[in-house]
Amino acid sequence: MRRRRPTHKPRPSWIDKVVLPDRPEESRRPSAAAGYAILVCSVLVLLVGSYAVFFSAFLPKTGIWVLDVLAEDRHYKYLVIMLIPAGTGFVIANWVGWQYYMNS
Repeated sequence: MRRRRPTHKPRPSWIDKVVLPDRPEESRRPSAAAGYAILVCSVLVLLVGSYAVFFSAFLPKTGIWVLDVLAEDRHYKYLVIMLIPAGTGFVIANWVGWQYYMNS
C-alpha cells in the first residue's frame, strides 16, 4: 500500500467507476468530417458576422434576403456577435467554479 502525502486529496470515488468501453484508438477519435464541419461553420459565422457588423454599411444590397435584413437592422445584428464572448465568459466561469468545487 502506498503512503499518500497529507496534502493530497483523493479523487472522488465516482471517477473510478467511469469506464470507457474497450474500443480501438481509431474509433475514439473524432472523424475528419466533423473537424471540417466545425471549420466550415466557424468560417461561415465569421463571414456573415463580419458582413453584418462591418461591411454592410459600405456595400450595396446583395439581393440575399437574410443578408439584406441584417444590413438594415440597427440593433439586433450585434446580438449574435456579442453572444460569442458572453457565452465564452460564462463557460469559462462555470469551468473555473467546477474546478474550485472539485479541488476544495
